Amino acid sequence: VQLQASGGGSVQPGGSLRLSCVASGSFSRINEMKWYRQAPGKQRELVAAISSLGVTNYSDSVRGRFTVSRDNAKNTMWLQMNTLKPDDTAVYYCQANGLDTGLLRFDSWGLGTLVTVSS
Repeated sequence: VQLQASGGGSVQPGGSLRLSCVASGSFSRINEMKWYRQAPGKQRELVAAISSLGVTNYSDSVRGRFTVSRDNAKNTMWLQMNTLKPDDTAVYYCQANGLDTGLLRFDSWGLGTLVTVSS
């Protein structure tokens, strides 16, 4: 299962960006999808997660500013990021787990997309 993240870029503080993550390949189902980020010199951290039923969770640092959503029919997840801050600068990765066509569990990561928040 391959994940392709896109939508990163440079934005001023207070601005918005929308990230996308598309899953492709052979699989039976995708369970949970997540967004992580890794800032320079810091560990990768979980930003947001969404279950196949649409149940969401957010880190305290982004709750109220970021919104995660998905379209199961399109195997796509989005991250709407509003009121961006310089501390949001990082490479954002999408991650998904589920069952492949042999009903074995998979965990896949995308390559990441860079978000830079700076004036």
